[in-house]
Amino acid sequence: QVQLVEAGGGLVHPGGSLTLSCAATGSSLSGYRLGWFRQAPGKDREYVGAFSWNDRRAYYADSVKGRFTITRDSAKNTMHLQMNNLKAEDKAVYYCAAGRLILSSLPFERHYPYWGQGTQVTVSS
Repeated sequence: QVQLVEAGGGLVHPGGSLTLSCAATGSSLSGYRLGWFRQAPGKDREYVGAFSWNDRRAYYADSVKGRFTITRDSAKNTMHLQMNNLKAEDKAVYYCAAGRLILSSLPFERHYPYWGQGTQVTVSS
């Protein structure tokens, strides 16, 4: 069983940066793939990106490619989402998720059995 806790959300101006973290407890993340999703008010939850813990490969949705970077801190069993050049449309609750997924399943939330509680990111001037 994996428990996930997100942190780092807050208010940032357009063009600003923010780093979210996703700390895992209950299990090593070896063999897991982790995802970032977000949900804006009135919209469905959408895929942001994903990370393969073992080979440290990151994958991104087109909407954030070039602006967001996913990394890990293996000593802390934590994944990070560095968000740069934030836009108003990035405002959402951000969730991390984990599971033993194949690559083709990464963008689809139904394949992730473990979820964090979410952290709010607000982009506003």
